[in-house]
Amino acid sequence: MPFDPKYIKKPPRLVPGDMIGIIAPSSPFDKQKFHTGLSVLEEMGFTVFFPETIFEQKRYLAGSDAHRADLLNSMFADSDIKGIICARGGYGALRILSLMDFDTIAANSKILIGCSDATVLLNTFYSKCGLVSLHGPMIEFLARASDRTKQSLHEILFTDQPLTVSCANRAVVHSGLASGVMAGGNLTTLCHLVGTPFEPDFSGQILLLEDIGESPYRIDRMLIHMKLAGCFEHVNGFVLGSFKGCGEPDLVYQVFDDIFSNDAFPILAGFDIGHDEPNLTIPFGINVSFDTDVGNLSFSELPFCR
Repeated sequence: MPFDPKYIKKPPRLVPGDMIGIIAPSSPFDKQKFHTGLSVLEEMGFTVFFPETIFEQKRYLAGSDAHRADLLNSMFADSDIKGIICARGGYGALRILSLMDFDTIAANSKILIGCSDATVLLNTFYSKCGLVSLHGPMIEFLARASDRTKQSLHEILFTDQPLTVSCANRAVVHSGLASGVMAGGNLTTLCHLVGTPFEPDFSGQILLLEDIGESPYRIDRMLIHMKLAGCFEHVNGFVLGSFKGCGEPDLVYQVFDDIFSNDAFPILAGFDIGHDEPNLTIPFGINVSFDTDVGNLSFSELPFCR
């Protein structure tokens, strides 16, 4: 069953001067890009914190599993840290899920920002703790981000009005209206949660999907895998972000059209969300609706508790 709304935990809103903690739950990152990305947060009025151990490396990981998990758990436990953002994606967040202190995370709701490999954190923290989070650019991405990407992050952090996200390159795969809780993220990462104790339940949800560098047949294979596993049986609708380096967008949309030809839910494609530019920030864990004839995502509430 989907998460009981009475257990939803909206984090407190950030204000200028708040300290944002940086975590590296996945792959190592470029130090120069890291510091450039930090300056974007500082320009927004935040202070940033990271331990020097964040630069540790172990093969293709940003340190050992225990190290990466301890860093994340400690950020939630530290009362001075008001928000948390991932340094980059890559791979590795899946490896630390069994090391998460979900009681501490649930007891200390904080804004968590990430995408790509952080998809596993955003969805697991919602399903296990009820945590509302933000699917948005990470530190390395901010280092080279367009003004629109940075503006989108700034808007959601500081606005006092529910968010509306327009679809700049609207493509209707299946027409209709839908509403539900926003969830999802990187398709490849979500696919690898299937069959684990952390597999999300997407019942009653609007599912954002995006990816990078996956051929259309691989997207087909992942969608079929998840469909056969029953992941989409009670989904209310799909929202498709960018599929950078995945072939022509129309071909990707044809894959979705073919696989879900007998399903009643609407599918709206063309949102600037994911690995390409711009990468707009949207909240996960709160209610959203869309009409394919209009092409906007309309959130009915704020993602913060104040």
